This record gives sequence, C-alpha cells and structure tokens, in this order.
Amino acid sequence: MTHPFDLPDWAVERGRAFNTFATLDPATSALVVIDMQRAFVGEGEVYGKASSRATIPAINALCAAFRRAAMPVLWTRQSVSEAPPLAMPAWQYDRSDPVTARAIAALAPGAPTHALDPAMNWRCGEPLLNKYRYGAFSCPAGALAHELERRGVDTLVLTGTLTNVCVESTAREANMRGFKVIVVADACSAVSDAEHSAALLNLRLNFADVRLADAVIAMARGAPLSDSASS
Repeated sequence: MTHPFDLPDWAVERGRAFNTFATLDPATSALVVIDMQRAFVGEGEVYGKASSRATIPAINALCAAFRRAAMPVLWTRQSVSEAPPLAMPAWQYDRSDPVTARAIAALAPGAPTHALDPAMNWRCGEPLLNKYRYGAFSCPAGALAHELERRGVDTLVLTGTLTNVCVESTAREANMRGFKVIVVADACSAVSDAEHSAALLNLRLNFADVRLADAVIAMARGAPLSDSASS
C-alpha cells in the first residue's frame, strides 16, 4: 500500500501563502515522473520497495490524465557515470560496501535495472532523461531544464521516488528557479512512512503544494480546487 502520511493543518496553513496552486494551465504545466526504474521498484532489486510499487497505479493514472489534456509527461532515470563531469565525487561512494557496489552497477546506463520498471506507462516520444544527481536540475547535462524551457513550462507536478531524496531535491531546485511545484503525496514513495511524511511536511511548508493524485487528475480535467489535498 502507499504510505500513510500526516500533513497537519498548521503546515498547510503556513505554506498556503507561498505555494498553493489550485489550477493547472495546460499550456504551461508538466508532469515529471522521477526514477521509477527497476532498481527502485522491482521486487528483490537493490532499492526495490513495496511502497514504490504501490504508487504505480496513481502515477500511470496521472500520466493518462496529462496526456488527455495535452500536457507533457517527462521521465527521469537516476544514473551513474564514471566520466566527469557526470561522475559523482569519489568520496560519496564507498565501493567496498556490497550494497553500494550493487547499486552502482544497477544504475549504470544500459543495465537492465537502469530501465523504467515495465509496469510504468511510458509512451514513445516522451522525454526519458538520465540524471546524475539527486536533484534533476543539478545534472551537469541540464537536460530537464532544457526540455521545460523549450516547452514554456512554469508549473511542475512531481511524482516518483524517493520522496525525501530525488523528489524533494528536485522540488527545492524547481522552487528556487521560479517554478510552481505540486508534489503528489500518494504518487511518491520513500524507504519508510516517517521519511515520506517528513519530506511532505517540509515541502508543504516551504517549497511546494502537496496534493493527492485524484485531486491533481481533477485539476488536469479543468476542475479548480479550493485547498491543498492533505487527506
């Protein structure tokens, strides 16, 4: 099942003035699906989690709703490279750790586990971008920023994994670049419920609106909403 989460009313109220977005403009909005790869989703894979598998129906439903509204859907894949400037600093990897070594191999472009999980409803022609840092805007290649700029996007709807790592990092970067950001609570996952809730709390306070998938699907259909969907 997807994570239960606690987003208290005081957090919604405090964040309301900064990041409350009740409508989506089809001309300037995009859905970004972060790192729903076999390595993070598949059963028995190095970072595979039941919580990530539980978000697949919501993410796929959001993809379908955005396509119907002619809004772009973009995908990222966490990637490992040995070549500068894409390579991470050597001190960030303990290659003697078996899990780290397995993860490096799993996230190398071309590895079967680097691919999107087969249950994800990616469509041919939708950008599928390799990212080499947790935050999608920090990648030296700058692919996500280029894709959004050429489409005139100013509002991002974020889904994927991990809520408190790559999703939160991308949301913070997007906010600082002037994007409106909506994080879909039941279309994101973390290692634990506590980490998921903590990330959503901080995002709602400072960096993003937080809504449920059904609410965002309604927005994609043109229905304005009155408040953050925190329940």
